[in-house]
Amino acid sequence: QVQVVESGGGLVQPGGSLRLSCAASGSIFIRVEGWYRQTPGKQRELIAAITSGGTTNYADSVKGRFTISRDNAKMVYLQMNSLKPEDTAVYYCHAVLGGRDYWGQGTQVTISS
Repeated sequence: QVQVVESGGGLVQPGGSLRLSCAASGSIFIRVEGWYRQTPGKQRELIAAITSGGTTNYADSVKGRFTISRDNAKMVYLQMNSLKPEDTAVYYCHAVLGGRDYWGQGTQVTISS
């Protein structure tokens, strides 16, 4: 079975840092392509993406503060620095396989003083 699992969320103060991890498994071809976040009552939004070739792109709201990286196509990270209260959300990892979308269960990130 295909599985996508996020980890690393938690509670940090404004200005702090967290690193999220995403592990995809279940197929040789599955590839993690990005991170999204969602708050209650709002749509899930793309915050960071990485192509198969390693090109990255970011939402304007996190550009310069967040960095997406990977060990390989199935192990991807999101380094979050200079965190702000508005970064509080559930963060989701997104993977693709055979034209289908796969999502992790989400990990809660809370930034509060």
